[in-house]
Amino acid sequence: MKTLFIGGVKSGKSVNAQKYILNLGSVTSALQIGEAKASLPSVEKCKLNFGSEASASQTNTEKPTYLATTEFVDDGMKERIEAHIENRGDDFVTLEEPLKIYEAIKTNNNSVLVECVSMWINNMFYYGFTLEDMLQEIEKILKLEQNIVFVLNDVGCGVIPDNKLARDFIDASGKISQLIASKCDEVYHTIAGISTRIK
Repeated sequence: MKTLFIGGVKSGKSVNAQKYILNLGSVTSALQIGEAKASLPSVEKCKLNFGSEASASQTNTEKPTYLATTEFVDDGMKERIEAHIENRGDDFVTLEEPLKIYEAIKTNNNSVLVECVSMWINNMFYYGFTLEDMLQEIEKILKLEQNIVFVLNDVGCGVIPDNKLARDFIDASGKISQLIASKCDEVYHTIAGISTRIK
């Protein structure tokens, strides 16, 4: 099961993606032990499972992995990272990897929340990797068997930037989001805290 949550900065996509993957764990467990057919969770159902209820849904399965891609770059980013850590609490096993996310996911048997693809794109450009390198990495990830939920910023709705680096980032984000969405089972667009299923 592959799922994409895409939306603007502070749209609520990360929170909803967390609720979604916590709920997904219990459904996957039911499918694995051969119980009656269970429908895969929608965000509407996930809204009913947060906080202690979401934690309870993971009781009979392994905690999902929170793959954190963001590196500390300044005090503002540090505050954002700390807020994400506080928000996810003890519901996840945290794994930090800014670049080699395929290797990190491949060696992990649990459901994985990739938070977030946008910061990973930023890191890849910073360390000299090309768009082709990124597309190849994502292609490999999408072929893996485990449940993966991707979080990605929608940055393509504004004007064309006046500098090459920003244009390259937006172009890469757009192409990577299209690739991920084309292979995902479900895609959710988030605005004002509300995630709407568009695929």
